[in-house]
Amino acid sequence: MRAPGVRALGLLTGRPPAAGAAVHALARPDRPGDRFRRATRECLLALAAVDAMLEDGKATREAIAGERTALLYVTAAAYGASNREFVERRGGVVHFAYTAPAVVPAEVAIEFGVTGAYGILIGGAPATLRAIEQAGRLLDAGTCDRALVLVVEIFEECADLHAARRRYHRWPLVETAACLWLEPGAGELSFRSSRAGGRPGRAAGPERFAAAPLAELAEWLRGPAPEPVELAGRWRGEEARLRWTRVRSHARESAA
Repeated sequence: MRAPGVRALGLLTGRPPAAGAAVHALARPDRPGDRFRRATRECLLALAAVDAMLEDGKATREAIAGERTALLYVTAAAYGASNREFVERRGGVVHFAYTAPAVVPAEVAIEFGVTGAYGILIGGAPATLRAIEQAGRLLDAGTCDRALVLVVEIFEECADLHAARRRYHRWPLVETAACLWLEPGAGELSFRSSRAGGRPGRAAGPERFAAAPLAELAEWLRGPAPEPVELAGRWRGEEARLRWTRVRSHARESAA
């Protein structure tokens, strides 16, 4: 399949408040306007990630507005806080728990005027790799001119619940919000998925759930690493791999 090219990538990542912290949290962003007064933290982080992406691409918000921009949202944990507020009757702003995953991309679509193809994928790193592949297919088919892959993972509100399943995750948990801007490219993209045997390893290192591939891609974009890029992820018995050549779009190469 023809690969998309990366125009820009915005990445916000939690910093450890103290040595040995179980969760590296992101602060709740400040955003002016009454509409955001009661917005969830995950929504505000998503908006901030899109802003960071536009800054990285040296672009205005008008550049991504309209029906020719697709939006694919991925998360494994970001709706956990809203669900918990609902279940425990804490007075949260999400009144229908099953709609929680849709709130984040909806706020992004409203704020930035994105009205094109739309999708939500729930899961860890393999879901993000699948979203990149789906974005590439939309671009290759001419369904859109650009595609945004948005990922938000927050953990602080449910840190005790994650701790109860500590053996299933690496630690610390690092809150991350990222938005990837893809355009038609000239390389090749291949995606494969399989069932992984055994339980996930307990290797040291941070855990970002669905945001891990975009954090890895951001690191690759910062350096002179050779192509192709190979991204891998594992989640609940699924292992996925993405092989990607000609990652940078013409616009990004020109800006560099």
